[in-house]
Amino acid sequence: MKLRKEEIPIALEMPVATFRVAEWDEMAVAYVKLAAGVNATPLLEGLPDDKCQCPHWGYILEGAIHVRYKNGKEEVCRAGEVFYWPAGHTVWVDEDTSFVEFSPKKELKEVYDHIGRKLESAS
Repeated sequence: MKLRKEEIPIALEMPVATFRVAEWDEMAVAYVKLAAGVNATPLLEGLPDDKCQCPHWGYILEGAIHVRYKNGKEEVCRAGEVFYWPAGHTVWVDEDTSFVEFSPKKELKEVYDHIGRKLESAS
């Protein structure tokens, strides 16, 4: 199986972010574009520890993404780097950023459903 990133169905779309997700067996592959200034932290409020509860493995295509883990540790993942973010994290960007991530589809769907409800209640 294969897809061009533009062929991956849009799962969530906002003026400042696009999340494209395809499900293959028990995994989800996502192509994510975030505009400078995006902070996922408010959208994760209400989840355990107010953090994303889905692990992700991926590769940063452009830009950089800040990650804060539930233990308070922070790091920056930059273009050209591969990453693993265990469950219990939040992210934000200071510059336009895009990346590809691989996640367990059940956990990813739970997080995206939560974000969708937050966006609906804000409008």
